Amino acid sequence: MKNKVTKKEFEVAEKKMNNLLAIATKKGGFNYLTKKESAELDTYTKTVKTYEDMHYTIELPQTVQGLIELKMYENKLKQKDLAKMLNTTDTKLSEIMHNKRKPNITFLKAMHDILGIDGNLLLKIA
Repeated sequence: MKNKVTKKEFEVAEKKMNNLLAIATKKGGFNYLTKKESAELDTYTKTVKTYEDMHYTIELPQTVQGLIELKMYENKLKQKDLAKMLNTTDTKLSEIMHNKRKPNITFLKAMHDILGIDGNLLLKIA
């Protein structure tokens, strides 16, 4: 797969991908596609993904509060559930989220270890 995809290539691949998805739906699932159709679908999907990755990136939040909210959304967590995961109190998490308290190193380490947030990013924005 090449690294750059033009808009025209994207549009063609997206149309063909959608047609193959419609065929799979009509046949009753991906298992009913022929080997050729499956291979084409894979190729078109990779082309579409490459283009979208190039042009439709969503930047990470640049605040601890934003990162917390993003992880809560991604993992479908309530604030009290996240506090338990991070081994902190609901109150402390709430204060950090409302910018009434600065996160300490232990809290940032838990965000890194448990939520998988880059430690360098956390130190930079904390």
